[in-house]
Amino acid sequence: MLTGFLDYQRATVLRKVEGLSDEDLRRPMVPSGVTPLGMVKHLAGVERWWFRMCFAGEDVAPLWTEEDEDADWKAAPEETTEEILGLYRAECDLSRAITDAAPTLEERARRARFEGYALRWILVHMIEETARHNGHADIIRELIDGTTGE
Repeated sequence: MLTGFLDYQRATVLRKVEGLSDEDLRRPMVPSGVTPLGMVKHLAGVERWWFRMCFAGEDVAPLWTEEDEDADWKAAPEETTEEILGLYRAECDLSRAITDAAPTLEERARRARFEGYALRWILVHMIEETARHNGHADIIRELIDGTTGE
């Protein structure tokens, strides 16, 4: 059930950016400077962080740096829309595979300092995180072209 809710939110992320031009995907519409494409990149980073780095204990680089903790929110000029959307899809696929391989939802994270987090908690957190950003994306999309809804 939790994976179904998360997959629904993940699919909604992609629907929110579907049909937008590259210019619209990169244009900040709110004072914080958030862009639709930057939000997708951030969500790819969050998938990577919680499932691969924290839960599975993989040694992969985060999408942010010590010099720029908000780097995952920014679509760099050299990053194409297709690359960022592909990154998000790939991270979601890897997260699903990690979740599917876990014996139970009570399995604990492997990363030091995160051992107390069960996969169930991570799934609930990711539903919340993705849904919250879908709300932001809904507002940004409405500001761009008037489109609302899921």
